[in-house]
Amino acid sequence: MQLSGRNSSEDMTDIIIKKKNEVYITVKAEPAICQELSDLFTFDVPGAKFMPQYRNKYWDGKIRLFSPATGEVYVGLVDKIASWAKKSEYSLEFEDNEFYGSPFEENEMISREGVREYMTKISKYKPRDYQVDAVYDALRYNRKLLISPTASGKSLMIYSVVRYFAEKNKKVLLVVPTTSLVEQMYKDFKDYGWNAKRYCHRIYSGREKTNENPVTITTWQSIYKLKKPFFQDFEVAIGDEAHLFKSKSLVSIMTKMNDAKYRYGFTGTLDGSQTHKWVLEGLFGPSYKVTQTKELIDKGHLSKLQIRVLILKHNDQKFETYEDELQYIIGHPKRNRFIRNLALDLKGNTLVLFSRVATHGQILFDSINNSVHNGRKVFYVHGGVEAQEREEVRTITENESNAIIVASYGTFSTGINIKNLHNVIFASPSKSRIRNLQSIGRVLRKGDKKSKAVLYDIADDISFKSRKNYTLNHLVERIKIYNEEKFNYEIIQINLRNNG
Repeated sequence: MQLSGRNSSEDMTDIIIKKKNEVYITVKAEPAICQELSDLFTFDVPGAKFMPQYRNKYWDGKIRLFSPATGEVYVGLVDKIASWAKKSEYSLEFEDNEFYGSPFEENEMISREGVREYMTKISKYKPRDYQVDAVYDALRYNRKLLISPTASGKSLMIYSVVRYFAEKNKKVLLVVPTTSLVEQMYKDFKDYGWNAKRYCHRIYSGREKTNENPVTITTWQSIYKLKKPFFQDFEVAIGDEAHLFKSKSLVSIMTKMNDAKYRYGFTGTLDGSQTHKWVLEGLFGPSYKVTQTKELIDKGHLSKLQIRVLILKHNDQKFETYEDELQYIIGHPKRNRFIRNLALDLKGNTLVLFSRVATHGQILFDSINNSVHNGRKVFYVHGGVEAQEREEVRTITENESNAIIVASYGTFSTGINIKNLHNVIFASPSKSRIRNLQSIGRVLRKGDKKSKAVLYDIADDISFKSRKNYTLNHLVERIKIYNEEKFNYEIIQINLRNNG
């Protein structure tokens, strides 16, 4: 990135940017320019009006990433300021910090072919072109938010970055959202051919925090409350499934690592809001879109996907709140029987995803489990199931051909890799872009005897006169996602109305 600004010894420079540490840069400018920057980095928080702090007038519902009082903003947003300054015709100058260096750095010793050679050497799996490009871009610029869909081989990219720095004797902190992902990442590293036991330390509930290993793999929940000294020795910060981190906890971790020069976030998808994207970019670095699900399907890296949207037609009703409608849906006997029969009729391993454990998940599991024949295996997974047991379910399923897993979105929509999965049923409504794309990703991995995957997206039409019900509007949002991602889908209407 070539940026020019006037020399401070010549005409007055409008904006001077200096790196404070590896978390913040400071901006020096006239108050009027600082106010413009404040406006640029101020966002309305989606759904703020429903939050108690807003309703009680303790908070105006906005998030501010730039402070005019201190001039501080996240390092990862320096390119945003540079682009804005150019458009606004403000002169800009980068001023080096004696210890932390330039606000914008590039590692010219990194080459694309060198990265390809390295990735080929350290793993028994041949890297794909887009994986090489992503790792190259990350190492070249020291910070990046890499957006790569589920089943794109994200763990190989993470492994390559981790291994590179570990071999350079730099301590690496790899943060993931769940205990299951800690264990899976550790297992993946071993599978690639590394001595993970020697080089990696795992932290989650009940495990020691301190260690001498060059790489620490941990959940963010296990460390975000720890004091600053724990973080001081780490030079590399990596966040996997970064979109799942609670914002305050992520900020807490990343700001305590004020000397960590190398920062990388990995995520399958963002929630679509500019706020979410800029916060993550601020903490990790500019975003880089690695590839898209449709491209992976077209190139044969993922299973072909067919989406069947099943719209269940109910008797017209009017619900005052979304919660009232949801309780009606998940407690509807005919609807639950339909889901049960669908799961039992499908051939191949099937994942049934739900959102409410006690009021829906348990009902679905009991109904399906009590109706199976011929020793067909049925598993039930939710937040109360230990990570080891979840891993056992995953391992068993890989060797089954007709198992059913009834699981909560929170436990199986992210991070659980089952190649031998043929069908996914969305049993609960959702409009979350992240949840939907992550859930679809569960079924896309190719197995030895699998080339096709099917998603059954169950929606409910309970329209009252001309007014669409809440969950039908959620379907509209999911359809938008399917269109954006260029997925193939068909819509099938099914009558659940009571006669008479």
